[in-house]
Amino acid sequence: MDVYVIGSVYPQLEQGIAAAGGSITADSSRAQGVVVSVGGSPAELLEVLTSNPAIRWAQLPSAGIERFNDSLRARPDLAWTSAKGAYAAPVAEHALALTLALLRELPTRVRARSWAPATGTSLHGLRVMVVGAGGVGLETARLMQCFDTHVTMVRRLPKPVPSADATISLDEMRDHLPKTDVLVLAAALTPHTHHMVDAAALEALPDEAILVNIGRGGLVDTEALVNALQREQLAGAALDVTDPEPLPDGHPLWEEPRALITPHAADTLEMIQPLFAQRVSENLRRVIAVEELIGVVDAEAGY
Repeated sequence: MDVYVIGSVYPQLEQGIAAAGGSITADSSRAQGVVVSVGGSPAELLEVLTSNPAIRWAQLPSAGIERFNDSLRARPDLAWTSAKGAYAAPVAEHALALTLALLRELPTRVRARSWAPATGTSLHGLRVMVVGAGGVGLETARLMQCFDTHVTMVRRLPKPVPSADATISLDEMRDHLPKTDVLVLAAALTPHTHHMVDAAALEALPDEAILVNIGRGGLVDTEALVNALQREQLAGAALDVTDPEPLPDGHPLWEEPRALITPHAADTLEMIQPLFAQRVSENLRRVIAVEELIGVVDAEAGY
């Protein structure tokens, strides 16, 4: 099966496509499949898909699909797959690291230039809410449970997550915030989840709660978050994603002592390249074998 690649073609990806029985073509008119790799352009994908009706499968490079909505609308007939779940291990690891850093007040310790009284909070036994029951959310919940936490999973529909202590729907989330110590956002950005953490949600959290966002920046109302931190309505916020992103120099969050910001580093290029190649290889094998695909996109749901 001929595959056209948009973006970076690197050795692991080449090997994965070959191992699955495919071959990379430089001529998109010959392709039956298209892979958007690292750095791939949404505009080029739209152009390739609209001019090549023979393409029947498209693999996207991330769990979030909002950048590719035009292509999804143009070719709803395709088998669409994303990378949802493929990067779960490194991203969940980062969520745990950010959580522990905030609870142990490491941002303050990093800035300190003199000895101070011992402070900090243990993760053990805390009440953790994880929003998003995809691969990242499930792996985050698993890591959190190593600390004997009570984990509540929040998902679009309240279908129980067997590994969680409780499962609730997005519509129920607000009612459970007052009993949450750690709020971790691992959801996709959709019209329904945009600014799901707004001023009212932040006010509902206990003053000693922390917020960790490794999902999408737009899940949080940034202005409301700045206000909550400045008013000490929240113990801290750790953000690997921001809105806007990149977070501009001089933004109030950079000066906020309760904020810990990493530059969308939960899954670096070196981490994701082999994982993406594995996802592409397995899905290509399944396309050829006419088997169920991994990470099938639900265009209506937005992920």
